[in-house]
Amino acid sequence: MELLALTAPAANRVYAAGAGVLTSAELEILSGVPVEPVHIAGVEYLAFDADSTPELRAALARHSAFLALFARHDGLLDPLEVPAHGLFDDDLVTIPKYSGKTNEQFTRLLLNVTLAAVESPTGRRWTVLDPMCGRGTTLAHALIGGHDAAGVEIDTKSVEAMAAFWRTWLRRKRLKHTADVSPVRREGKSIGKRFDVEVRPSKDAAASHLTVFTGDTRQSAKLYGKRRFEAIVTDAPYGVIHGSQGRGRKQRTAADLLTESVPVWGSQLAPGGSLGISWNTLGMPREDLVAALTDAGLHVHDDGPWRRLAHRVDSSIHRDVVVGTRPAD
Repeated sequence: MELLALTAPAANRVYAAGAGVLTSAELEILSGVPVEPVHIAGVEYLAFDADSTPELRAALARHSAFLALFARHDGLLDPLEVPAHGLFDDDLVTIPKYSGKTNEQFTRLLLNVTLAAVESPTGRRWTVLDPMCGRGTTLAHALIGGHDAAGVEIDTKSVEAMAAFWRTWLRRKRLKHTADVSPVRREGKSIGKRFDVEVRPSKDAAASHLTVFTGDTRQSAKLYGKRRFEAIVTDAPYGVIHGSQGRGRKQRTAADLLTESVPVWGSQLAPGGSLGISWNTLGMPREDLVAALTDAGLHVHDDGPWRRLAHRVDSSIHRDVVVGTRPAD
C-alpha cells in the first residue's frame, strides 16, 4: 500500500528548508521502511510503501512533524486514522520562549531517533537523561512521550527558571503533583540543587517523574550514582559561549567538553541503552565524535538514514546527529 504522511510546517525558516530530508530520515528510522519526500499539487508529503499496521501508526504518531496520514488509490488520497500521542499537552514544550532554545521539532526528532535505537526491554517505563538539559525541552518531550526524565545543568538560573515554569504549568493544568527544589549536600558540603517532579497525567494513571541536578555534565555519573538510563539525549553546545568551568580552567571548546563527557555518559547507559547527540560539526568533525562513542564501548549507527540528519542552522553552525547503542548483556 502506498502511504503518504503530511507533515506540519516548521516554524523556523532555515530548519523548514531542510525539514523534508530530515523528517524522511527520521520516519525511515522509526518505521524501518524506505521513505522519500514527494510533492503532490505543490504540497510535500513523505511517501512510503507499507501496510498500515498498528505498529506503523504508533511510529507515525511519535514522528516529530506528523500531521496526517493518507493512502493513495488511483490518484485519490484516503485519510487514515492515527492514534493520539502524548500523556501531557504539547504546550509544556511550546510555551517557554528564551534565547538559545533549540527548535522544538528538532528536539523531538533527536529524542525519537535515539529511542528507536534502544534495545532494552519495553515492558517497563524507560528513563531519558539529558546531561546538558538547559531549561528542559528534551525532558518535557520525554514525559509527554510516556517516559521518566532526568537531567544535569550547570547553569543554576536555568534550573530555577525551569522549576518556576513547571510549577506554574502544573497548577494551571490542575494535575496532581509535587514539584520541589532542594539543596544537594555531599560530605557535609552544599554542591548544588535538585529539582524533583512527580505528576499524574490523570487520576488513575501511573505517576511520571522528573529529576534535575545542577552541576557539571562531566560529574553526571557521580550525581546519579548507580542509576542507569535507557536513553541519554542531548543537544551539545555549539561554541565557546557554552564553555563550562572544570579543573581550574575554562573549557575552551565544545569538542573538549564532548571528548571528556562521552565516556561519562556512556557509563550511565543501561545495557541496550542508546546515546544520541546533536552537535556543530564545524567544531568537531563527525568522525572524531564517532570515534569517541566507539571508544566508550558503543555501537554507532552510521549508515543509511542515520547519515541523512545533518543540516544547516546558520553560517557558523552545521548540525548533525549521531546515535550509539551499548550492547545488551
